[in-house]
Order: sequence, then structure tokens, then C-alpha cells
Amino acid sequence: MQFETNGSAPRRLHHLLTRWIIGAWIVAMMAACANQTTAPVPDASRNTPAAYATGSSASVLPSWRDGSARHAILTFIANVTREGSATFVPPEARIAVFDNDGTLWSEQPAPFQLLFMIDRLKAAAPAHPEWQRSSAFRALMAHDVSALSEHRKELLQMLSVANSSMTTDEYDQSIRSWLTSATHPTLHRPYTELVYQPQLELLDLLRANGFQVWIVSGGTAEFMRTWVTEAYGIPPDRVVGTQEKLTYEMRNGKGVLVRHPGFDFVDDGAGKPVGIFRAIGRRPILAFGNSDGDREMLEYTATGPGPSLALLVHHDDAEREFAYDRKSSLARLDKAWNEAVERGWVVVSMKRDWAAIYPMPKSALAK
Repeated sequence: MQFETNGSAPRRLHHLLTRWIIGAWIVAMMAACANQTTAPVPDASRNTPAAYATGSSASVLPSWRDGSARHAILTFIANVTREGSATFVPPEARIAVFDNDGTLWSEQPAPFQLLFMIDRLKAAAPAHPEWQRSSAFRALMAHDVSALSEHRKELLQMLSVANSSMTTDEYDQSIRSWLTSATHPTLHRPYTELVYQPQLELLDLLRANGFQVWIVSGGTAEFMRTWVTEAYGIPPDRVVGTQEKLTYEMRNGKGVLVRHPGFDFVDDGAGKPVGIFRAIGRRPILAFGNSDGDREMLEYTATGPGPSLALLVHHDDAEREFAYDRKSSLARLDKAWNEAVERGWVVVSMKRDWAAIYPMPKSALAK
């Protein structure tokens, strides 16, 4: 597969796609994620602030259990919004950035964008009879993980073909249509209902205190912009993500943007601070992630001038969600965890800190 990118992006992109789509995403999609082991929980007392914010009633962050993580968040918000204090941050500089997959919504047994791309491939198969002779396609349809690993380049090529050539408007509509009908393979709920209730409450609290909230994700901006407003209340122009190749054309008297294989920018790892600078133009004062792919974003935030807060979600609740961290092939939390312990970043335990994981199903609310 030919990736038409600039600078060091080809190597980073090939590594990202190979690791995520083949080595992690496909394997994780076929496996029972509940069997993954978790690493020891860091000492939460390292993150306990010296003084807690007022406003600890149940009406503030009600799905967050009382503990060091909740208190650290409330203290930080109180400090940066207290006019006249040494820690006051004016509203225009209150930038909060959140990773998406695994931070704002679930990402197991595979990132949801990959599941969409695979469904696009299956839907496109009748127009590509040559795929029936493809070892990668046969392995995909048979869920043959070992065969897929041997034909990764061929599979990437088919995924690229199935998700390109159409206009951005056509692709946007295909995303919307998929989200209205697709459901999670084990949780049996629409993907947009698998957002984290505690994070929805935090987003609301930040906005109520004058923060600009942005998504900074390794997923593509085009995929996320179709649904983030409904899911999170975040406008599409506040999404920073991986950027796909586009060209401008006139079709049937109308100016359109057409998708092509390849990427202009990969918003993962060290690419996240670059994406933040290009899109936002300010260093965030709060960053929330869940994996090593978010480490540089948290570093960039935590090493800036003035007050800052860096947070990581630890997926340690196999009963209510999924459990994975240091040894996971998907969204590994290892180096970032070490740095969190060393630098005093806040590690949020799903099991200990969140009283609820998901919002109540819309079907239940309708009754």
C-alpha cells in the first residue's frame, strides 16, 4: 500500500496501522478481552491534593466516587477559576484536551472506527469480485487471525480501497447510517451509547467553568465529526485527529472533496502536541488520556507554564467494562503509567473511581 505523506509520517503511519489494525485491533476483536491481566495499581495517595475544592456535594460529578481523583479535579477547577488567586487562568487559556478511544468511550474489542471500516469493506466486496481470490479477504471472513497476520499488507490495501474514492459528503452519510444500525458485538448497545457517564459529567463541569473542550485522537477527524456533538456536546470544529488525503474536484456542477488512500497527518503519540499546536494554537492546561499514545499530549500539557492537570483512565474493571493495561496489544498503558507515577499525574481507576460506566440506555429512558 502506498502512503503519500510528508516527512517522517510514512514510517509512523505504517507502524501505527500495522500495530493497531493488524497486531492489535483484529486480534482484540477475535479474543475475549476479559482474560487480559492487569498491572498493580499505583499508590493513589501520590495524587491527593493538599487542599480539596468546595462543592463536594453529590450534584457535582455524581458518577465519580469520592476519592483522590475526584478531589484533584475539583481542586484544579476551583484554583484556575478563582479570580485574584496566583493560580487563576483566564477563560481564553482554559483549554482541555481529551483523547477519544478508551478515554471518552469504549475501544474494545476493537476501536469502533475499525469495525466501521471492516463493515465498509464487506459492503464493497460485491463490486470487487477479485477480492474473492484474496487470501486476506478469505481470512477476514473466516476470522482466521493467524492468516490475517500473514497478509496484513493485502488487508490494508482492501480497507483503503473500501474507504476511499467517495466524496466526504458520501462518506459522512455512510458513517451516520452505520451508527444508526450497528451495535457493539458483546454489549449489544449502539456505539454512541458506550460513552462514559463520568466523562460526560466532567465535560459539562469544565464547560460550565469556562473551559474550551477539544478532542485530540488518533482516529480520523472525519469519522468523529459526524457524531461528537450529539454524543459529547463538542462541536465538530473542536476535533483534532488523523487527517486523510483529500483532493478538490467538480462533480456534476458541484465542488466536492474526494477521499484518497493515505494520510496527510497522523495524530498519535508525538503527533498529538503537533496537532494541538496547529489546530488550537495554545498549550492545554488539562489533558486526559488512557494509553501510551497519549503520553506526549500529557507531557506537553503538564510541562507548560502555570497550573496544569494530567489524567489517565485505567481500564481495570472487567466486570463492567474491560480490563487491560501494560501487556495489552491494544491501547497499552505502560510508559505513560510509569511517567504518571513519577510526575504525579492522576490515574483514574474505573473500578474504584467511577460509580457508573455508561449512561442509562435510551431504550430504558423511553419506558
